[in-house]
Amino acid sequence: MPLKLSLKPGERFVLNGAVVQNGDRRSVLVLQNKASVLREKDIMQPDEVNSPARRIYFPVMMMYLDESAAAKFHDEFTLRVSEFMSATRNPDAMADCVAASRHVLAREYYKALMTARKLIEYEEQRLGHVASGVQQGRSAD
Repeated sequence: MPLKLSLKPGERFVLNGAVVQNGDRRSVLVLQNKASVLREKDIMQPDEVNSPARRIYFPVMMMYLDESAAAKFHDEFTLRVSEFMSATRNPDAMADCVAASRHVLAREYYKALMTARKLIEYEEQRLGHVASGVQQGRSAD
């Protein structure tokens, strides 16, 4: 199924590891086959990995952007999910951890990434933490 991206002027995104920037006008791209695409607002830099949920998000993001190197980030993801689960009692957050793990095991990295985003949102709500980095976040516990 094709993926339709509506891009703002100057908006950047990563497409299969390449950073691409839109020109000076709104545009629409249609990707006809499977590709790893991540908008600039969803990209987390290493210095933004400053909370437990972000330590889950980052290795998933790396697995998604470079599936050939996924094994390198899998142990970090597993460790961070285990730490998060032992620190929370919230059933929704725990269910999101389990869902993210299942997606990673199924190599559904984008789904795992969106689930990890929920953990960031949960963390921000619980801790009142406004984190820099992934912009749509409200973090986890």
